[in-house]
Amino acid sequence: MNAVGIDVSKGKSMIAVMRPFGEVVASPFEVTHTASELGKLASYLVSLGGETKVVMEYTGNYYQPIARVLHEAGLFVSIVHAKLIHDYGNNSIRKVKTDKKDAIKIANYGLDRWLYLAKYIPEEDIRQTLKTYNRQYNKYSKFKVSLKNNLISLLDQVYPGVNTLFSSPPREDGRQKWLDFTAKFWHCQCVCDLTLRVFTERYRKWCKKEGYNFSESKADAIYAESCGHIGILPKSESTRLLITQAVAQINAISKIQVMVLQEMKRLAAMLPEYQFVMSLQGVGSVLGPQLMAEIGDVYRFDRKQALVAFAGLDAPPYQSGKFESTDRSISKKGSPHLRKTLFQVMIGLLQTSPADDPVYSFLDRKRAEGKHYYVYMNAAAAKFLRIYYARVKESLNSLESEI
Repeated sequence: MNAVGIDVSKGKSMIAVMRPFGEVVASPFEVTHTASELGKLASYLVSLGGETKVVMEYTGNYYQPIARVLHEAGLFVSIVHAKLIHDYGNNSIRKVKTDKKDAIKIANYGLDRWLYLAKYIPEEDIRQTLKTYNRQYNKYSKFKVSLKNNLISLLDQVYPGVNTLFSSPPREDGRQKWLDFTAKFWHCQCVCDLTLRVFTERYRKWCKKEGYNFSESKADAIYAESCGHIGILPKSESTRLLITQAVAQINAISKIQVMVLQEMKRLAAMLPEYQFVMSLQGVGSVLGPQLMAEIGDVYRFDRKQALVAFAGLDAPPYQSGKFESTDRSISKKGSPHLRKTLFQVMIGLLQTSPADDPVYSFLDRKRAEGKHYYVYMNAAAAKFLRIYYARVKESLNSLESEI
């Protein structure tokens, strides 16, 4: 039996091959993540006598090229959580950290856990692409929030409160009325320097040009609100450029975000569980694809508890002697992206309050018992995952039987 330990880094990996009782088959050597180098590595590992298992850490996207090549070569590949490797074999006073030592440590971990190593199965291209799109969508969302906060901070110096004048939802292209209004009337003096009649006429023409609904009473309210403020920064070309560029940045990122979301919906619709997921309470056109992106194929989880643990929503028992803790926290050792999506689903359930939904009924019961907000939200999210796991597997099995 040959245990191959691979310490993965960006663009290269350190390889060590060990056998039981400390026998070194191959001292640590470096391999770059190129097609030719990985091909030679796969040929070498296949040529080793006996059973061979390859073990490497889960390190973002860095492990994927080498894992795919070795898997396609017919080798048994196992991807292990980095914390398991970190906590393994720390029985030395001296703290040594090198790539060579880490490769040997991973190989020894593979020997000790030989019978319990989980086999790596590459994700489908559609699921991998959908997951990547979702991560980019989340990054754009955070960036957009940052840009909006920056714009509002700037507007507090030239046109305080303009972001609260409109409550219109975003358009399909991501544009918002208050942002477009700010680009046109970027300083409170742009309104105050006009008479009410002149402003109303300009506002009417602007609404017609941009495709927004016009209301004379709304124009009166905007005029009254605008004339009650004082701009700190002067009404100058420099100030106008500052505000309009900030608005343009938000509109640009909103347009990209809409394009990403449209592609996410297209990819998600190609997955077999799409119709079922979209029928769930609290799941909409945005959260549905995000949920499928972060959970992936449910068949990679052998039981529903594994999916809950993957999300980091499990609360491991803590007992010692006669003491047994009844106040435990969730582990948070799983995917933060999935936990965020689930939290948003729970918020959707609270807002819609579907009485016939089992997850909402459970959530409402825990809330009525006086549980803390995060306690009943996390407990309901874990229940949602258990239902999701069971029903998605059931729906997929029925589809397979029909085929």
